Amino acid sequence: MKSKKNLILTGMMASGKSTIGYLISKRLNINFVDIDKIIEKEMKMKIYDIFKKKGEFFFRKLEEKTTINFLKSYNNVISLGGGGFLNKKIRDEIISHHLSFWLNWEAKTLINRINKNKTRPLAANLSNLEINDLILSRSKIYSKANFEINCNNHTKNEIVKKIINLYENN
Repeated sequence: MKSKKNLILTGMMASGKSTIGYLISKRLNINFVDIDKIIEKEMKMKIYDIFKKKGEFFFRKLEEKTTINFLKSYNNVISLGGGGFLNKKIRDEIISHHLSFWLNWEAKTLINRINKNKTRPLAANLSNLEINDLILSRSKIYSKANFEINCNNHTKNEIVKKIINLYENN
């Protein structure tokens, strides 16, 4: 039986939320919502540029408004930005009414991925140690998601299959 709740993906930047979310939406034949892409389209600007020109506070308020708006609809796969689940209002709404999945990777894997893409505003100028500290502090909040998906040593398809199975059985 297919759930009508939204399937929410959370986790660190570079954890694959957009890629996995898109694949899940295709397999389930439901709408995919990438919050960061929606914001970029609405603002006609990349996230990195929004942070640079308007500041993190502006971005976080826009992220909250956009996310809460999409959480009012159902039967979607929603990929949050890396900081979305850190927002208590967003997190409380998700935990109360939706199914959330934390894409959890070893810090080493995330650090390598983050370092390959210098357009991530919060990590662009951080050392590996600082990125590791960010991962550790955020993990405490990500762990509040309904399900933790250990992604290490798994293919995209294995991760997608695991999430779909949990989603359809809850």
